[in-house]
Amino acid sequence: MPTFELQLRPRVDADQAFLRTLYATTRAQEMAQVDWAPAAIDAFLSQQFDAQHSYYRAHFPDADYCVIEAGGQSVGRAYLFWGPEHLQIIDLALLPEACGRGIGGALLREWLGQADAQGLSVGLYVENYNPAQRLYLRHGFVVEGENGVYLKMRRPASGSRPTSH
Repeated sequence: MPTFELQLRPRVDADQAFLRTLYATTRAQEMAQVDWAPAAIDAFLSQQFDAQHSYYRAHFPDADYCVIEAGGQSVGRAYLFWGPEHLQIIDLALLPEACGRGIGGALLREWLGQADAQGLSVGLYVENYNPAQRLYLRHGFVVEGENGVYLKMRRPASGSRPTSH
C-alpha cells in the first residue's frame, strides 16, 4: 500500500514531454533488442507514441486521459473509458521507478470498487510478457483471448462473478 498521496489529474498539453518519456520506458525492453542508432530509436518511439495517441483519441473520444501523480510527482498515466456496461482500462503505465510500490494495485482497487458500485465489468489488454498480468489475475481478471502480443482480460461485474461451491 502506498504511503504517499495518489492523484489522477486530467492530461494537459504541458504533460506531452513526460508522456513521451513514459511511453519510451514502456518500450525499453523491446528497443534493447534492436540494433538501431539512438536517433532511429527516438524517431521510431516518437512515431509510435503519436500513432497510439491518435488511435486512443479516435476510438475513445470520451475517455478520461489522466496523469498519475504520487507525492506530487508525475509517475504514470491512466486512460479510462467508463461505458454504460463496463469500464475499459485503455492504458495504465508507470515509470519503472514507480513500479512495485503499490500504485497500480491501489488505483486498480479504487476503479474496481467504483465499477462494482455501478455493476460494471472491467476490461483491459496487457502484453503477454507484462508482469502486471499477475496483479490483474489477483484482482479477479480472467483471460478471454489473445490479440497478437496482447491478452484480453476481463473482470465480471461484481454481481455476476462466478462463485465456487
